[in-house]
Amino acid sequence: YGASLLEQSKGLTFVEGNAQSLDFPDNSFDLYTIAFGLRNVTDVDKGLAEAYRVLKPGGRFMCLEFSQVPDPILRQIYDAYSFHVIPEIGHFVANDRASYQYLVESIRKFSNQEELLARMDAVGFQLTKYTNLTGGIVAIHEGWKPIQ
Repeated sequence: YGASLLEQSKGLTFVEGNAQSLDFPDNSFDLYTIAFGLRNVTDVDKGLAEAYRVLKPGGRFMCLEFSQVPDPILRQIYDAYSFHVIPEIGHFVANDRASYQYLVESIRKFSNQEELLARMDAVGFQLTKYTNLTGGIVAIHEGWKPIQ
């Protein structure tokens, strides 16, 4: 389990790198996934363009990311929880209120669902769509690199 399982795997490898400057040739991958990381990329549009570049024609991009809650009642509850409870949990559990406050703020500053779709479209992805999870607290965005 864990690191030893990954070391023994022949079908899956993990790479840590700069999402804005990936060290892979064009048209290398069938699937590009990123989870809870796109909003931390300094230049999101450049990161999306790099994802597009390394995907093979017909390749799929999928992004799991915190998003914006469209329902005003749920949004009010979620905002209260986010700004008042999450930083306190961070302080209690990790003795690090600031990082958890940053988490909450970075979520609010990041593109909403429709804005992220537009950014994906702008770099060339097609058939873009998103699926809200937990009322929009999290969303999965996906798109395809055209076959051409």
